[in-house]
Amino acid sequence: MSNTMPPPPPVFPPQPPPPPQRKGASNAVIIGSAAAVIAAVVVTGIVVVNSRDDDKKPETTSSAEPAAGDDVVADKEEPVEEESAEESEEEGSDADVAGLDDTVTYDSDVEVKLSKFARGTSSSYGSPENTPYVKFGVRVKNNGKATVDTSAFTASCSYGKDGKSSESIFDTERGLNGGPDTKLLAGRSITVTWACELPKAEKTIQIEVSPDMESESAIFTGDVR
Repeated sequence: MSNTMPPPPPVFPPQPPPPPQRKGASNAVIIGSAAAVIAAVVVTGIVVVNSRDDDKKPETTSSAEPAAGDDVVADKEEPVEEESAEESEEEGSDADVAGLDDTVTYDSDVEVKLSKFARGTSSSYGSPENTPYVKFGVRVKNNGKATVDTSAFTASCSYGKDGKSSESIFDTERGLNGGPDTKLLAGRSITVTWACELPKAEKTIQIEVSPDMESESAIFTGDVR
């Protein structure tokens, strides 16, 4: 057995740590792009949140009063011209008004015509008494097939440009006995003598006649001597 000792193992000096790995250009681009994407997502998120918040906010109208010295312009409404009652009446009734010598024919073929105008004054027994009037005949002719109840005959008058109310004159001494009290058969006619108050200084008169209860009034107007 040998007493010779084996040689000791070699001793190596400590190695320095490896230098840190440097980032390449590709890594920098990737990191920069990622940062940009994150920033865009964050900005987008903020915009979306703000947009949603704006949608939820109710619209508000400022009610603050203008400061002193500020000019305030109010909305101006266009004036609307109002039609006078007289104009409306005239326009609406011109087509239905007849002259004193015209004939009015109803849909039932009943005709109404005025005639024989004459001025006069009621007697002391008349109603009203001693009143100037205009007298006229009202002929009602039934050209239809149905009987006309002339017992419901009516007549009324007004005179002057202002349309003053005119009283009907009843005077047996002047033959003014009012309306008929009979029924008018088909093909028959009847003439009623009527009179209305008309001052001597007036000449314009309007006469409204209804031959029966079912018919509207026929309107005649004009001047008498």
